Amino acid sequence: MSAQDLLRSIFGFDDYRPGQREIVDAVVSGRDVLAIMPTGGGKSLCYQLPALMRDGLTLVISPLIALMRDQVVALREAGVEAGALSSGNDPHETDRVFEALEARRLKLLYLAPERLANAGARALLARSDISLLAVDEAHCVSQWGHDFRPDYLRIGELRAALGNVQTAAFTATADEATRGEITTQLFTTPPEVFLRGFDRPNLHLAFEPKQSPQSRILGFIRKRPGQSGIVYCASRKKTESLAAALTREGVDALAYHAGLDAETRATRQDRFTRADGVVMTATIAFGMGVDKPDIRYVIHADLPKTMESYYQEIGRAGRDGLPADTLTLYGIDDIKLRRRQIDESDAPEARRRADHQRLNALLALAEAPGCRRQTLLTYFGEARAEPCGNCDLCARPPDLYDGTEAAQKALSAMRRTGERFGVEHLTAILRGEASDRIRQLRHDQLPTFGCGADIEKSSWRSIFRQIYALGFAAVNDTGSWSVTESGWQVLRGETPVSFRREQPRPRSTGRPARAGPVDPVDAEMFDALRALRTKLARARGIPAYAVFPDASLHDMAARKPQSLDALADCHGVGAKKLQSYGRLFLEVLTGEPVDTPHPARAKLANGADGPLFDALLAAHASLTRGPDGTGKFLTLTKATLAEIARTKPADLTAMEALPGMGRQKTERFGEAFLTILRAAGD
Repeated sequence: MSAQDLLRSIFGFDDYRPGQREIVDAVVSGRDVLAIMPTGGGKSLCYQLPALMRDGLTLVISPLIALMRDQVVALREAGVEAGALSSGNDPHETDRVFEALEARRLKLLYLAPERLANAGARALLARSDISLLAVDEAHCVSQWGHDFRPDYLRIGELRAALGNVQTAAFTATADEATRGEITTQLFTTPPEVFLRGFDRPNLHLAFEPKQSPQSRILGFIRKRPGQSGIVYCASRKKTESLAAALTREGVDALAYHAGLDAETRATRQDRFTRADGVVMTATIAFGMGVDKPDIRYVIHADLPKTMESYYQEIGRAGRDGLPADTLTLYGIDDIKLRRRQIDESDAPEARRRADHQRLNALLALAEAPGCRRQTLLTYFGEARAEPCGNCDLCARPPDLYDGTEAAQKALSAMRRTGERFGVEHLTAILRGEASDRIRQLRHDQLPTFGCGADIEKSSWRSIFRQIYALGFAAVNDTGSWSVTESGWQVLRGETPVSFRREQPRPRSTGRPARAGPVDPVDAEMFDALRALRTKLARARGIPAYAVFPDASLHDMAARKPQSLDALADCHGVGAKKLQSYGRLFLEVLTGEPVDTPHPARAKLANGADGPLFDALLAAHASLTRGPDGTGKFLTLTKATLAEIARTKPADLTAMEALPGMGRQKTERFGEAFLTILRAAGD
């Protein structure tokens, strides 16, 4: 079966996502591949589809147990023999995997890199017929990446032990240095590299300075009832306090961080993955192992560490391709924290410099004067000629003004006070507020005292934040501000400065946001389909999206198919899922009971042969007693009719040779069937 046929029959997709076809073709042709694709771009399909087109086993190295488990569940629901060997298996599951391996039935085996240290696991792999090694989250092999895992370094040894088996490595974020290290660690010769772009046009990008952040987060979530989301926090304590605050307001929220015991983490991640509408407040310990396509938003309650971290974390929203939102809140304290973390790390000096550059790139995105997507893509080496129209700055362009004089006043205040004071004290000097402390220090005698009295206190806070983000000032552990070398260039008038004027947030209309292209008249249908999905998923103990993802439900609600054949044309409806769930979803769509089709007929619903079967069945019914209705009663099984529809014999001789036909039945039905087959082929 061709790749296109498998894409339709197994996965229920009419075509590839952008960039997938070339990668699949390269893997199918036997070439080593390194593919950098955006999160949600469909990396897993690029090794799953080739795995089904070849003999032998595809071994997938994947970093987290939950990720492996969810992918295995989704593959099995689609009718693919897949398994995982991990510490999360129960004995029954492990026995099932070993049995399938011994019988050579297993097509994909998922394994965590930590198990490569186990001699038994290495021996098992050596005697398995492995024809493809797929490495997911390949950036984990790089010490320059943001998720380095030492166990990933064993993958190169495994590849050599398997006779330099064909290898395909995948990741969403890898700069040039990281790509170089992946190539060195995983391949003996340079692989074919596919850099498939970093744009996620379905994600709405937004940044805001912190103003009552907890209230802002709650308001954001309330506008999206019933939708799953992640709120990233910089500390474990904050995940707990924010989850508690959201829960008090009626939000189904859970906290997740590395300080929780393994069982609690697994239980909470499982609930988030399987249920609709759960909000996870988490540190960066959560996310990479979540294979949940219908996360509708990601909020950063605190500034991420770097541009790469930001991109990786927002990429967990909208992996189904439907619209999703991102919001990042940030302030001076966030910037100080992230810079201090870099400075205090044990990383080599070169690494710390690189991390500062990555943080500065993120700050430039936060304070961008125009389209955020253009700024983001430029960092990753892509050019976008036109503004995206799907970020906060495209919706409400910032009001820019010449801030050179204001910046000089602020920097001068730092210098004239000995670079020993924080932003509140400096703001009071600039505004001419003669407090007891200012008089005691004689700072009311400085030339800068009162020179910024015409600027509101809130505006000065914004100016200081932008000065800091732009690198014109530094802040030490005690909160004292000092002028940097680039700040001196501003003071000397060598560098002009533009600032963004703070704008109030637009008033909420109070209308809840609904992600996805669902017409208002279809919202009720979508909710009914989602309720059925939840019921089926709970009964089977699997994630809701493993039944059908949101994209499939949206397509069903829009098309309103009235038959199994029409339902088979909807997004993500493969043959196995149609057989398992088709009748139940069709009953919701039609509002009427649907007869259970014969299994032979149900298998044909996922293609053009279903209507052909129906035509053969009608002709068969009219000829059971011959053309005149007086002949000997003859009948065919539905399985035989399905075989005729599938094989489409070209003549009576070929038809007679089919199981269940023979000479007598071919004489009765053959010509009528050939007429139908020829008409279908025209």
